[in-house]
Amino acid sequence: MTHNQTNTEFAKLYAALEAPVTALDCGKKCAPYNEYGVPFCCDIRHTVPALYRQEWEYLRLRTDLWRLWEAPPTAEGRELAAGTPPGMVLAACRGHQHCQRAYRSLACRAFPFFPYFDSRGEWLGMSYYWDYEDRCWVISHLEAVTPQFAEQFFAAFEQLFDAYPQEREIYAYHSQQMRAAFAQRRRAIPLRHRNGQWYKISPRNERKRKVAPASLPAHGVYHLAKTLPFPDEITT
Repeated sequence: MTHNQTNTEFAKLYAALEAPVTALDCGKKCAPYNEYGVPFCCDIRHTVPALYRQEWEYLRLRTDLWRLWEAPPTAEGRELAAGTPPGMVLAACRGHQHCQRAYRSLACRAFPFFPYFDSRGEWLGMSYYWDYEDRCWVISHLEAVTPQFAEQFFAAFEQLFDAYPQEREIYAYHSQQMRAAFAQRRRAIPLRHRNGQWYKISPRNERKRKVAPASLPAHGVYHLAKTLPFPDEITT
């Protein structure tokens, strides 16, 4: 792949996924619950973005927003570094106060969602990185996800899979891991289908049941907030 091809591909990918996940600034919803006052998805103490090597090359030539992440000398740091997918690098940005929206990574733009594949390898739609259920406000408020974001998410990942077909296998494996985790917890998997509807999917037999996104469960402190007479009193 040539340098110009890489530039063209990631410029198109970024242009395809520019819409924010929600109409409001969801970072302002979760930041109060982070002891550092930073949105969890922008805090490398919680989330270290993985960039494609070609994506890293594209960004490093255009902005000083990103640097390669240095693993701390801890068991967790070594485990995270060792688990970096092939063809990707872990990176850190200068922080949410210095964000340059044009140079957000694909991981930043898509968070907290990833393409979900069923056991037959069919790309059904998008689900979320369940490790962040206790921290990410969006995961507890899936009804706030805009149709525009979902449409752009699917369009961008169509481009990615056309350029890098092997990525389908990586997300199919991640979807398999989600089914195993949710089967163990005896929970259904929330999914925003490519047809525009929300479903609960059984992780064991993969049957789908259409649901209203507002009926999907909240987690952690956000679950507590939804039980209050005036939920916004601790989520703003």
